[in-house]
Amino acid sequence: MSIYELSVKDRTGKEVSLKEYEGKALLIVNTATGCGFTPQYEGLEKLYRKYKEQGFEILDFPCNQFGNQAPGNSDEIHEFCQLKYDTTFPQFGKVDVNGKNEDPLFTFLKKEKGSILGSAIKWNFSKFLVDKQGKVVERFAPTTEADAIDSKVAALL
Repeated sequence: MSIYELSVKDRTGKEVSLKEYEGKALLIVNTATGCGFTPQYEGLEKLYRKYKEQGFEILDFPCNQFGNQAPGNSDEIHEFCQLKYDTTFPQFGKVDVNGKNEDPLFTFLKKEKGSILGSAIKWNFSKFLVDKQGKVVERFAPTTEADAIDSKVAALL
């Protein structure tokens, strides 16, 4: 299976084929607006603006599974991110990243790149880097800041 065979829901509930992102490097992140890592939005936006014109996309998936730290509906989450962090990268609908209701995208990502501690996502702001061919090349812990990923993104472009 290829990542491009999957579809996700955008923040309005519309199906979006990941095939739309074929040929681009991707950073897929599960996020939360009320988490200690939420300020990472600032670094992610900076990274996005730096490489967007070179074929880089950040795909933001809010997730409320960890301490209920992504409260609110999609519009409220989107508004918070835009007002507080001036985010411009695509934000999708809220998802589960673990368990019986996990989104198939995260099932795929975890299968491709488990971590030392197993495949389950442990917290908000876990990150998966995908190359232009759709291969998941690296997984980053929630504590990994965007500037630490910069050179890895540049290498894929």
